[in-house]
Amino acid sequence: MSEVLDSLAAHGVVPVVAVDSAAQAAALAGALAEGGLPVAEITFRTPAAEAAIAAVAGRGDVLVGAGTVVTPAQVDAAAAAGARFVVSPGTSRAVVERCREHGLPVLPGAVTATEIQAALELGLDTVKFFPAEASGGVAAIKALSAPFPGVSFVPTGGVGPGNLADYLGLDSVRAVGGSWMVPAAAISAGDWTGIRDLAGDAVRRVAGLRSSGRAATP
Repeated sequence: MSEVLDSLAAHGVVPVVAVDSAAQAAALAGALAEGGLPVAEITFRTPAAEAAIAAVAGRGDVLVGAGTVVTPAQVDAAAAAGARFVVSPGTSRAVVERCREHGLPVLPGAVTATEIQAALELGLDTVKFFPAEASGGVAAIKALSAPFPGVSFVPTGGVGPGNLADYLGLDSVRAVGGSWMVPAAAISAGDWTGIRDLAGDAVRRVAGLRSSGRAATP
């Protein structure tokens, strides 16, 4: 399971996606792959989530995970569809344990010391920090890293090109989640070229930050 998290860290950014159909998801995945960012977290925020995950998994060239997973039943659906990892907005023992049954890495949401401690008690050392900006952002992660030096974070929510360097500059941040490279308007319009270009820009930003020493290396 660690190789999946290592892959997310290598990419540095994880596109967080909501789609309305499997066909839309497959086309979007192609655009991300062409842009050099073959990874996607498809959220369970639309009825098409399960079919969308299956469509992307079937391509074989994009690391696809399931996001906004809040119940064990959704874990089952994500696993059946071929998701390689699961992301949850909060820390749920039931969700974590069901992911473990399926052998799926899981990133539970945790923004307080109590939630982080709960994740540690479940045997996890990497959490989703969500909603990142609304929960104190970089300053909060720095503060939480002091009592929890072995915990890694994947901040999501309010992360974009303007503050990407601040987050990836933290040693405790493995990657960030974001939707700026997959804007809803572009998905609705089928602007796959635009999404490809935004994904390529995100890849170049991460590479530039790492080459300049402004981002922690995975």
